[in-house]
Amino acid sequence: MEYSREELLICALARLLDGCRNIAVGTASPIPGSAALLVQALSGGKARASILGSALHNPFNDGGPELFDRAGQGRVDAFFLGGGQIDGEGNINLVGTGPYPASETRFPGSFGSAYLYFTVPRVILFREEHSRRSLVDRVDFISAPGASPPDVHRPGGPFALVTNLCIFAYERGNRRFRLDGLLPGATLEEVRDNTGFDFACPADPAPVAPPEPDRLELIRERIAGEIAETYPEFARRRLGWQG
Repeated sequence: MEYSREELLICALARLLDGCRNIAVGTASPIPGSAALLVQALSGGKARASILGSALHNPFNDGGPELFDRAGQGRVDAFFLGGGQIDGEGNINLVGTGPYPASETRFPGSFGSAYLYFTVPRVILFREEHSRRSLVDRVDFISAPGASPPDVHRPGGPFALVTNLCIFAYERGNRRFRLDGLLPGATLEEVRDNTGFDFACPADPAPVAPPEPDRLELIRERIAGEIAETYPEFARRRLGWQG
């Protein structure tokens, strides 16, 4: 069964959300949002997707502040974060490149990323661009640290990093990423060439599993229409939504 790169990523992210009941998705995140909606549909209502910017899939009365409040109470199981830069220890940079405060390039800003990185148990880093520009040896500015000293109470932190080439799992004990799967068409050499940090790697990296036929059907027949409420152009161009 043929499928698109977007459909593959949606299914891959949904697998990383296995067991999560409360999944929150921030703004400008159509692929993570689709994955959260897929998990919600598959759970029969046991899991709940909360998508900021959505009128239909956002239970928060006060947007971001309520999301932070719930996260602090331990009521958010998973969240997605990106970054202009991400390094091998899981640090993310949402401020800009170059020496702060005279940054050469400015990113959108940190907002609540550091807080959510500390409080949400399963933070999935998602960055489609896989290059040495985005995946660096050391971020220029730490908006949110990937690890903390042992005496710091921190239930949250990075769980995985997903790109358009591969999936990395995060090893908290080692403070490093481990290659966990290659997307179709990607090679280990390509991943190494385009990654600015060192990572652990099995001798023979496994491929990322293709979308399950029933999930692919669900994406096309239901999820595309649901995510279209927030991201209509993505639904049309990437998922073939005809609404």
